[in-house]
Amino acid sequence: MKAVVISQFGGPEVLRVAYVDEPIPTPTEVLVRVRATSVNPLDYQIRRGDYPEEVPLPAIIGQDVAGDVVAIGSAVKDFKVGDAVYYCSKIFHGQGSYAEFHTVDESIVSLKPANLTYTEAASLPLAAGTAWEMLVTRARLSIGETVLIHGGAGGVGSIAIQLAKSMGATVYTTGKRAHTQALKNLGADYVIDYQNEEYLSAVDTLMQGRGVDVIIDSIGGQTLAESPTILAQLGRIVSIVDIATPQNLIHAWGKNATYHFVFTRQNRGKLDSITRLAEQGLVKPVIDSVFSLEEISEAHKRLEGKNRVKDLFGKIVIEL
Repeated sequence: MKAVVISQFGGPEVLRVAYVDEPIPTPTEVLVRVRATSVNPLDYQIRRGDYPEEVPLPAIIGQDVAGDVVAIGSAVKDFKVGDAVYYCSKIFHGQGSYAEFHTVDESIVSLKPANLTYTEAASLPLAAGTAWEMLVTRARLSIGETVLIHGGAGGVGSIAIQLAKSMGATVYTTGKRAHTQALKNLGADYVIDYQNEEYLSAVDTLMQGRGVDVIIDSIGGQTLAESPTILAQLGRIVSIVDIATPQNLIHAWGKNATYHFVFTRQNRGKLDSITRLAEQGLVKPVIDSVFSLEEISEAHKRLEGKNRVKDLFGKIVIEL
C-alpha cells in the first residue's frame, strides 16, 4: 500500500511517500481503506522529534481516519465489511493514518455521520473529540454559562464554538478581524480581535467584571497565567497546551479556579455523541484546505508555526 513514511525526524521534507506492506487486523480489529485523513499540530510535533521515545523510526504518522471497513478480525462484533467509519487512532501506538489502509481496535471506531463526506468526517475525530473532552468531560459546561474560547479559528476552536453553543452557553472567542463574521456564523456571540484589542480588557468590559465561567485554551504561554484574571469565582480553565515554563497562578488561587489539562483519550461513546450532533446539524466540519497524500509536505507547511498562512481557518484534510 502507499503510505507516508518518516525515516528521520525533521522538517516537512522528511515526509516521503513509499510503498509498504498492508497491515493485517488482529481478532478485535477492523481493516479500513482510508479515504481521508487530516493534519493536526500533534502530527508535526511528532514529525519534528518532540516524542522520540514514543515513536520508533521508521514510522507512519497521522491520527484521523475516515474510510470503509474492508476486513474484520475474528472477534469483531459491531462492524461489518462495507461500513463507513471514522475515528482517531491510538496516539503513539502502531501505524498512523497517512496510509491507504489502517487497522484499529473496534472499541474506538464509530460509524461515519451519514450526512458527511469522508473529507468532512476526517476533519472531526481528534479536533471534535478534544473539544468534547474539554467542554463536556472536564469543564462540564452548563446551560446559561459563559465561555471564552481562545483561537476560535483553529481546528479545536472552531468545533468548540459550535459545541459550546449547542450546550446553551454564551460564547466569546478570540480571532483575527478578517475571521469575525465566519466565527459568528459558527455561533460565537462576540469575537475579540486579538491583534487590535487586549482580550483581558475586552472580556472584563463585556462581563462587567463578573468574569467568564469557563476558558478553553489552545494557545498556551502567558494565557494560563493571565486567564484567571477574567475568570468567575469557581471558574474552570481547560488547556491542551503543555506548560513549557513555570507559571504564576496566584490569580487562579484567588478565584478558586480549577485547571484541567487534556491529552485526548479515544473512545467510541464520545464519537457517537459527535455523530449525533453532526447529523442534527449542530456541529459542522470546518475545512481550511484539501491536499493529496503526495502533497503532505505542503499540508504540514500550511499548518506549522512560522510557515503558517495568515488566513488559516479550520482543518487541513488529506484525501487518498
